[in-house]
Amino acid sequence: MVEPFGSGLWLFDGAPIVAALGFHYPTRMAIMRRATGGLLIWSPIALSDELLAEVTQIGTVEALIAPNSLHHVYLNDWIRAYPKAKVIGAPGLAAKRNDLRFDVTIDTTFTSIWPEDIAHVIIDTRITSEVVVFHRPSGTVLFTDLLQQMPPNWYSGWRALIARMDLMTAPEPSVPRKFRMAIADRSAAKSALEQVLEWPIKQVVMAHGTPVTDDANAFLRRAFAWLM
Repeated sequence: MVEPFGSGLWLFDGAPIVAALGFHYPTRMAIMRRATGGLLIWSPIALSDELLAEVTQIGTVEALIAPNSLHHVYLNDWIRAYPKAKVIGAPGLAAKRNDLRFDVTIDTTFTSIWPEDIAHVIIDTRITSEVVVFHRPSGTVLFTDLLQQMPPNWYSGWRALIARMDLMTAPEPSVPRKFRMAIADRSAAKSALEQVLEWPIKQVVMAHGTPVTDDANAFLRRAFAWLM
């Protein structure tokens, strides 16, 4: 079921998805309510009749947001379900998925769409450009892949070893080593993170990991100490 997670914010955890080399990841999407009542769907997961019914009970979907170029697998199902919703993609995603309709590519003009509801920064890596979103009403910052935390027994065999070395199964959510090494411009990434830390953050949500609800700003400073 959809779980309320603050003012105007709901989380829904979906079935795991298998990625490169057989690594499987849990999936999570967020439903953000605008001040006007419309809904923004962040990082859409697999769509089912049950999920569709729950979303319909919450409100009217105005936009579908793919926050990086890796979180697009289920996007087309949501576009078919909500053909009037704006389809908003991270940098590079429209070129990667030229079979899909994109109304907006997230860039520096994105904040002009709903500035009273959300803010964002872009952190570029050689793996993907990630759009970090801040939902103002709930005080929640949403990361997609830059922060991860799998349960200790999530992987087995050689995958468990790699996940541990990559900090994917650390005691608290961490930036995987592969993303740290893939930062394209450390100065730009640091500047973006400084903007994040200026937001009045109450909690941190990520697509693959345990949400952080206590002293969120201090947590982010620990998680990104290697960059700052």
